[in-house]
Amino acid sequence: MPSDAAFSGPTQPQPCWAEWEEPRPRDFAARFPRRCRHARARRKRRWSLGLAALAAIALPAFAAPGGWDRFRIADALTPDAPLRPMPFEQAGSSFPGSAFYYLDAGMPVLKVGEGIRSDADDAVSGPALGTGPAARPLHIDNSGVDRTRALQCLTAAVYYEAASEPDAGQRAVAQVVLNRVAHPAYPKTVCGVVYQGSEQPTGCQFSFACDGSLARHPVKLFWDRAEDVARQALAGYVYRPVGLATHYHTVQVNPYWAPSLHYLGTIGAHRFYSFNGAAGNPAAFRFAYLGGEPMALPHPRDDSAASAASAAALDPVAVQRAFALPERAGTGVRTGGSADGAAAAAPLYTSELRVRGGDALYRMRDLPEAQGIKAEYANSGRWIAQPGG
Repeated sequence: MPSDAAFSGPTQPQPCWAEWEEPRPRDFAARFPRRCRHARARRKRRWSLGLAALAAIALPAFAAPGGWDRFRIADALTPDAPLRPMPFEQAGSSFPGSAFYYLDAGMPVLKVGEGIRSDADDAVSGPALGTGPAARPLHIDNSGVDRTRALQCLTAAVYYEAASEPDAGQRAVAQVVLNRVAHPAYPKTVCGVVYQGSEQPTGCQFSFACDGSLARHPVKLFWDRAEDVARQALAGYVYRPVGLATHYHTVQVNPYWAPSLHYLGTIGAHRFYSFNGAAGNPAAFRFAYLGGEPMALPHPRDDSAASAASAAALDPVAVQRAFALPERAGTGVRTGGSADGAAAAAPLYTSELRVRGGDALYRMRDLPEAQGIKAEYANSGRWIAQPGG
């Protein structure tokens, strides 16, 4: 057994537990690991790191006193901030009768359904929307390439012309395209109508075909929505409010041809027009689809004089004027009176009426003589060459 001097000498290290426990018995001998210095060092490092982190947070705040608001917790320091009412504190926003608990005196009580707005309500306004002749269904039930190309072209027209419009605005654009397919002044295919004039830098009938819009990648959500509208239109859906409209423009512009055409009304951000006179007559439209869709792409660039002449022929005023000429030879279609006052052709009659006498049945003959008839009424009952003349 070791002597007492082995434990009491000044050179002998003391164990770390000796700092807070009783001294070691004299008759006890053992070796203990020296961990106290390491533990104290670790605690010191932790304190240093904590002080450094606190300084890193506090110093920027004291350096910029104007930014001390970042230490506020929500609105705990601004009790005067206006408070928005909870949903159940608003009239008509909770169970029936809840408004009586929260409604201030003198405030009107909303009725059932009041204040609810739909995209279809609209934005649809005008003097003649839905009152004139409507288009007939145009069924494109051809299988394969024709139907696929027609759907692609009509979807592109609806998307790039009216992607942000309500449903009514998108259906109106699709109806204008189909009305043009049925009109003799325009191509007989959907893709032909949509990309007509795209070979000219300023001849596009639909601006997106030559203004660079096709370079934008379509958003799938809006493309799918436009495709649904196009598919319904190609399946025979008729949007009656625009009638036989063949033209439209945004409300931000005022094209030169607008006063010459018949304004129907405004739907969303577009104003819609139909032809006046014979060009806009329902008899001029033929809603029959024959197929033969071209590629669903803009036409190659063509700066020739012939291309420029064909683009000029699509001027709406020129088309309307061409249909107002006298009866086209060999067609039997009455398109209006002549400028020199000559009598216009009689209307066409069915075979039964022709057997009975045709136009002679409706001519005024053997009328008794009358006295005192004003000059402006002297020709009452006779065909006139120019209506309104």
